[in-house]
Amino acid sequence: MNPSRLRTSRSFLLGMVVGIVLTVEATADDAFFRDKVEPILRERCYECHSHNGKIKGGLVLDSRSGWQAGGDSGPAVVPGSVETSRLIEAVRYTNPDMEMPPKAKLADAEIAILEQWVARGASDPRESAAIVAKPGIDIEDGRKHWAYQPVRDSAPPVVRDQAWPMTEVDAFLLAKLEAAGLAPVAETDPHTWLRRVTFDLTGLPPTEEEIAAFLADGSPQAHERVVDRLLASRAYAERWARHWLDLVGYAEQIGTEGKIFAEHAWRYRDYLVESYHSDKPYDRFVREQLAGDLLPAASPEQRREQLIATGFIVLGDVDINAIDKLKMEHDFIDGQVNKVGTVFLGMTLGCVRCHDHKFDAIGQQDYYAVAGMFRSTKTTFKTRHGIWSNVHRVPLPELEEDRLLAAKHEQTLTAWRQEKAGLESESKALDSKTDEESKKRLDEVKKEITALELRISHGEYFHPGKPQALAVADVRQPADMRVTIRGNPYALGDTMPRGLVRVAMWGPQPPIPAGQSGRLQLAEWIADARNPLTARVAVNRVWQKLFGEGLVRSVDYFGTRGDTPSHPELLDHLAHRFMKEGWSQKKLIRTLALSRAYRLSSEGTPADSRNNPSQSAGLPESAGRNTVDPENKLLWRMNRQRLDAESIRDAMLVASGRLAAPVGGPGLPLEFPENISGLPLTEKSNHPQFAIKTERASQVYERTLYLPVVRTGTQPGSARLRDVFDFPQPAQLTGKRNETTVPTQSLYLLNADLIRERGEDLAKSLLDTTGDDAARIARLWLRVLNRPVTNAEREDSLAFLAEARTGRDETAAWTELARALFGTNEFLLRF
Repeated sequence: MNPSRLRTSRSFLLGMVVGIVLTVEATADDAFFRDKVEPILRERCYECHSHNGKIKGGLVLDSRSGWQAGGDSGPAVVPGSVETSRLIEAVRYTNPDMEMPPKAKLADAEIAILEQWVARGASDPRESAAIVAKPGIDIEDGRKHWAYQPVRDSAPPVVRDQAWPMTEVDAFLLAKLEAAGLAPVAETDPHTWLRRVTFDLTGLPPTEEEIAAFLADGSPQAHERVVDRLLASRAYAERWARHWLDLVGYAEQIGTEGKIFAEHAWRYRDYLVESYHSDKPYDRFVREQLAGDLLPAASPEQRREQLIATGFIVLGDVDINAIDKLKMEHDFIDGQVNKVGTVFLGMTLGCVRCHDHKFDAIGQQDYYAVAGMFRSTKTTFKTRHGIWSNVHRVPLPELEEDRLLAAKHEQTLTAWRQEKAGLESESKALDSKTDEESKKRLDEVKKEITALELRISHGEYFHPGKPQALAVADVRQPADMRVTIRGNPYALGDTMPRGLVRVAMWGPQPPIPAGQSGRLQLAEWIADARNPLTARVAVNRVWQKLFGEGLVRSVDYFGTRGDTPSHPELLDHLAHRFMKEGWSQKKLIRTLALSRAYRLSSEGTPADSRNNPSQSAGLPESAGRNTVDPENKLLWRMNRQRLDAESIRDAMLVASGRLAAPVGGPGLPLEFPENISGLPLTEKSNHPQFAIKTERASQVYERTLYLPVVRTGTQPGSARLRDVFDFPQPAQLTGKRNETTVPTQSLYLLNADLIRERGEDLAKSLLDTTGDDAARIARLWLRVLNRPVTNAEREDSLAFLAEARTGRDETAAWTELARALFGTNEFLLRF
């Protein structure tokens, strides 16, 4: 918090509220694009016009060169000319033949932003190579692209300042900086580093005790001890499991039509937590999620784990109430092909359903080769409820804990049935009586019977029985798939043999045994150390989470229209090392977190000159860096990042001392009958649906990871903060989350019950400690901002408390101060 003077309660709170800073210094026009225009394109256009979605009409809007080249109708934007830009014409809905987005017109304010952007010259800082699409697929020519070249290890380069690098990573980075005549900034202070690494690795802030222990550790191994402690914690596994869920389209709701619960989805989430906690090798991680059901297992526990892992394939958006089941099946397969390509390979395979890829060497033969594997896999089934379908589930090996749970549940049902039978006997006896007291009791009995019937039908429907998971299995007769002309499953073309994506292969297509889908061969190919994409994509994703941007900034797309690596030799060095060290994600993260680069300040302040041309011009070094490398691609400083929604909520729980121990298990509170409609079932019943009216008391204090995720409407209960701070839409695959700045965020921080409740919890916790106001303020700063309070801040806070106590009790005054800190930039940003 800046040491500005605190005056009144309201003005102080308003003054402290978030005004989230931009993390990249850019021109005003570039900032306008990033802040205003890009969010509109991403939310309203990318689904049909991006490499990660579809490329309808040949138009992509996820790069500058995309709208410059335009689609089938020509360039989409004419910079400076609003009236002649086809994009503006489409969003205005003035041409009935060209109305975009087709489902719903943009808001007037959104159209005005796009018009202003075009009028200002259509500044767009996104970079990608402008490659002209050409007919036909030349696989050998396609393999010349950097991403399809074999991974090659490179020795760390020699640098002039040999004292600066602490790791091989640093040598690669410094060499690029020196070549550009730039120097890195100084290291950040210990408090900032500890907060940074703790949030990055666990999604939680450091505690007072952890801060004190780190500062007291004067050994050269102090940083290593912190990183090792964090990597060994369950909080690390929970944090990185959530990163992976962003790539899966995870939710505890099936599809977006109706509130259909995915009561077994949580098993996949908990599988991820256990996998990250045990540091499961990434190649094994890949194999289990694509073909866990086809892998041998040494024990029932391992078999169970591998089956649950295949939830990766079916946990995504699916139109389960579609009347046209053939189209539903093909659309779901398309999502699965796209997911595999995006998540593991950085490929946009979904673009190839209707035609060969316009820019990459990926043909329809490749798409349907992979799609045939998923069509040979059981992923959905028709339910007994009207037109509804559902996601495939498989029985799991039963463990002792499952049998005990089922037995306990059955005992409860038996007790309810006996209670109901007794009430029915009483009702029968009361029926013949006419006195008022008997009539009154009869009414009570009938109400109790009705309530018990609902409880019993609910208990029977959700009987644990034998455990199940949302998972897959091969169909009885796997087969190759025919091309669907323009994606129409009723217009069929040639049959394409199942196989792999040719441009990234190093040998012949592997044989697929009779009776198998081919998913096992797909998994083995992706997890093979010879695959040029897998390790590069995985390493780049980890780098992006720690440094804010990937070495390849288009983290989900490594194709020809994506960004090229800022440090290609470093990317390959890390990918090679990643595989050599057993595909260990913990070792990779440890290497990066202990680098000198990771310790850099996020401030662009001058450091000692190292052959910096800005010095000879009489400019401060920061000006030179910002001129030569304004986007910080050479990493001369650390990138600032805003905390994600989960970390904001979880950090408030840690600060207030209310974060509950991890439990796992179902997120949706389906155990409450009032949360379920459509029971008891009849022959004509539609699928039961959920509406969360009652939340578990414990969920108020659980990590956000364990709260339910829904696909439609607002996120429920304690999870609503996710809707405000850029939680990804669960129907999409999100390698890098948006960071928007909108008024609703400030309003939420001012008015939300969550902020007030956590502020009150924190206030009560502080008042339970010994010491005077100054001592409590010091603890408040350590808990919320994780650093010592300055003298000016202490004096301002004392003055604020003195005024806040007027007309308030002690708890209310401290609550206001805690709420104010929760609304500051410094709390919301990771520096």
